[in-house]
Amino acid sequence: MAAAWRAALCAAGAALSLYALHVEHRAARDPAYRAACDLAPSVSCTRVFTSRWGRGLGLVEPVLGKDSAANVPNGAIGLLFYLLQGLLGTSGSRAAAAALLATSAAAAAASLWLGAVLLLGLGDLCVVCLSTYGVNLALLGLNLRRWRPPGDGRDPPKDD
Repeated sequence: MAAAWRAALCAAGAALSLYALHVEHRAARDPAYRAACDLAPSVSCTRVFTSRWGRGLGLVEPVLGKDSAANVPNGAIGLLFYLLQGLLGTSGSRAAAAALLATSAAAAAASLWLGAVLLLGLGDLCVVCLSTYGVNLALLGLNLRRWRPPGDGRDPPKDD
């Protein structure tokens, strides 16, 4: 059952990430572009994805510059994350369980950071963003359930 949930969450996260990349790309080519997720002036994923905060979690640009190779769209980071979660989820090893937990904790922290930026910095409500935050928190929950403390004599269970 956990394997099916992981697959569904990773597929949903990947689809949301691909959509975010699509919106950012289209908006860069056509400033008048309005995505389906732009529901109102203060409910606009296009505004969020094309802001400084839509790349490198908003943290890379001030340090390395806007044109840095490390300043990639958040959607690309998400796509890699969901691919990693899906692939590592097929392994029953302790190392895979640790990597799943560590990366999903990092994604949950990034979600909290970007959620605060949405609320306090941009004053925007991004439906796609909030959906990815939910996926990230659900994956963290799955990975916490999968993790078992070392020394209990059992390997972490494989996703069923």
